[in-house]
Amino acid sequence: MEDLIKNTDSKLSDSEIIAKINELRIKKNAVILAHYYQVPEIQDLADFVGDSLQLSQKAADTNADIIVFAGVHFMAETAKILCPDKKVLIPDMEAGCSLADSCPSGMFKRFIDAHPGHKVVSYINCSAAVKTMSDVICTSSNAKAIVDSFPMNQPLIFSPDRNLGAYINSLTGRKMVLWDGACHVHNQLSDERTIKLKLDNPDAKLIAHPECRGPILAMADFIGSTAAMLEFTKSDHAEKYIVATESGIIHQMLKASPDKEFIIVPSDETCNCNDCPYMKLNTLEKIYRCLKTESPEILLDSVTIELARKPILRMLEISKKSGLVK
Repeated sequence: MEDLIKNTDSKLSDSEIIAKINELRIKKNAVILAHYYQVPEIQDLADFVGDSLQLSQKAADTNADIIVFAGVHFMAETAKILCPDKKVLIPDMEAGCSLADSCPSGMFKRFIDAHPGHKVVSYINCSAAVKTMSDVICTSSNAKAIVDSFPMNQPLIFSPDRNLGAYINSLTGRKMVLWDGACHVHNQLSDERTIKLKLDNPDAKLIAHPECRGPILAMADFIGSTAAMLEFTKSDHAEKYIVATESGIIHQMLKASPDKEFIIVPSDETCNCNDCPYMKLNTLEKIYRCLKTESPEILLDSVTIELARKPILRMLEISKKSGLVK
């Protein structure tokens, strides 16, 4: 039966698929949340597009019965943790995350045990199991505020992104113990190619995500989360930007500032793009199919949900106190 649905759906045009998605989301009281790294047609279809912090807040506040999360697995897990009574769907269950995969829960438990007395700050790009071992979650938007909420004399572990952790250490003067993980999309960006782009475009500003390595951050004119970079390009007076992050954000930047030029830092010598292959697994057809069949569904046991929910709620509470979310 599923193969029949796939064969039938594959004959539909994008406009027909979008029309069917719109019918289903009204009929089933479903909301579609999409990350900035999704393909443009999914961003334009979504009820809300945002970065990890914005999407977490939106998931926590939604009145929908079904959440379709056009992103990667840890994001859909976070939505389920925040909304355990709702059905959370992900268009492609294989949409994982290299950063989350770099921190297996068993190894991380041993890492924590080797550092007694440390509180654990975990970047939201981690599994539900790692979240259960954390004292508070953070995103790139609020990482400094989260870390600053601890006394300076409190030893901290930061996981799983070593680049973001090192950047926050440099901002705060702390010496957090860093788990040795990284996002391959940001970590692979070349210093040499970034320097060449700056030399070839002296009128451009380099804006970078803090998941990038230190040498690229040292060259940047602005460092911030995906949402912060978008807001910067809206308000800043430059006309050209070199963008060191995943290419999906360029769609929103061009929509907001069509008269400006955006140059993505490429991932290799031949491709003028820097795509996350996991983010790009989601398609319009898969969104339609998952709404139609209400699968794949994110399922978590009640103990995991209870333990993982506490550090996420603490993050949202600190973010509200800091004025980062309303």
